[in-house]
Amino acid sequence: MIETISKPITLPCGATLQNRLVKASMSEGVADDQNHATTRLVNLYHRWANSGAGLLLSGNFQVDPTHLERPGNVVVVDETGLDNLALVAAAGRSKGAAFWAQLGHTGRQVASAINPAPLAPSSVEMEVPATLGRSYAKPREMSAEEIRNAIAQFATAAQLVKRAGFTGIHIHGAHGYLVSQFLSGRSNTRTDAWGGSLRNRAEFLLQLIAAVRSAVGPDFPIGLKLNSSDFMKGGFTKADALEVVGWLNESSLDLLELSGGSVEQPKIVGLTFQDEGEDGRSASTIKREAYFVEFAAEIRQIAKMPVMVTGGFRTVKAMAHAIEGGEVDLVGLGRPFCVDPDIAGKLLRGEADHAPSPEANLQVFFILPWCNVQIDRMADGLEPDLEMSGEAAVEQFKALETGYLKAWLARNAVETQQV
Repeated sequence: MIETISKPITLPCGATLQNRLVKASMSEGVADDQNHATTRLVNLYHRWANSGAGLLLSGNFQVDPTHLERPGNVVVVDETGLDNLALVAAAGRSKGAAFWAQLGHTGRQVASAINPAPLAPSSVEMEVPATLGRSYAKPREMSAEEIRNAIAQFATAAQLVKRAGFTGIHIHGAHGYLVSQFLSGRSNTRTDAWGGSLRNRAEFLLQLIAAVRSAVGPDFPIGLKLNSSDFMKGGFTKADALEVVGWLNESSLDLLELSGGSVEQPKIVGLTFQDEGEDGRSASTIKREAYFVEFAAEIRQIAKMPVMVTGGFRTVKAMAHAIEGGEVDLVGLGRPFCVDPDIAGKLLRGEADHAPSPEANLQVFFILPWCNVQIDRMADGLEPDLEMSGEAAVEQFKALETGYLKAWLARNAVETQQV
């Protein structure tokens, strides 16, 4: 089993990953109030560089400064801050792992305090339970020019992170962000060339990949995180995903990561707020160790590029079984790296047969705050606090995010006055 997860894999562009374990993308939230990389982000990736994973994926670097997932996001729009970002890239590569920058655009999925008039494919409001305590403004439908500009923003950011020393790009096309919004008939109700049929709704993604490829050249890896399903009635379905993958086969994509859900339907933490539609998970799927692996198995049958699944994998046995069975090619691990930042190496050396499961001892609403607080600790050079309660983590995370938001809003107000 160890031999299976230890085996190198060569991507379509020619780049080779040294093993099958990937540190999945997790939002770090430790940029400064200018949304530039910091020494704390360098510390974090020095820590994860020692993990043993063959590939590290960064958190969600944003390509538009007005569309942030969190106030502490890194934003990549020009050369400002590029020297700091180069230090992060060097830290992640320091032990030989590949280190890819994930690039994203939130579209409508941005807090109203940060952007009260976000752009989206269509002017369709998000449906988020009030109990989550999050406010999202009604978006404004993008013009054709704004759509082309968003594609150009991804291409520019890709060029910049390549210059900074990252070894690949990972496009965030899942979890309800802008690419995902274009793909869903629920959030994309356009009647022009960017909406209507699934092929038209996929045009944004396909043109985006082509633009990024043109920006970085033929030998630079490009990955994509795609929902296997939105798990929402009227949203992007597994059948849609299968069709889109057929079109992606004709692109120059090097890695397809499969996930699912969104803020409206957070399946990545096991929550269901709305009707799941035709892709409601069966009892057999729910019993599987990894959340989306049965969906991945069908997609893997038609995908010409390697396929990765993040979400739920914990035992070496299940990882090896999924790879050997042709369901996936790579395994993404996220939350285990918040508990044990060296876990990949331990699994590969046979020092552990399973990854830690912090979610097992936490109420579901405490999982993300708890993990985010551990990431913040590691950015300060501290070890994860495994004794921290979920309640304490929520309070600490609220304080951290409130501080970041106040600093960001204060700086943004100054910049607005200067303009």
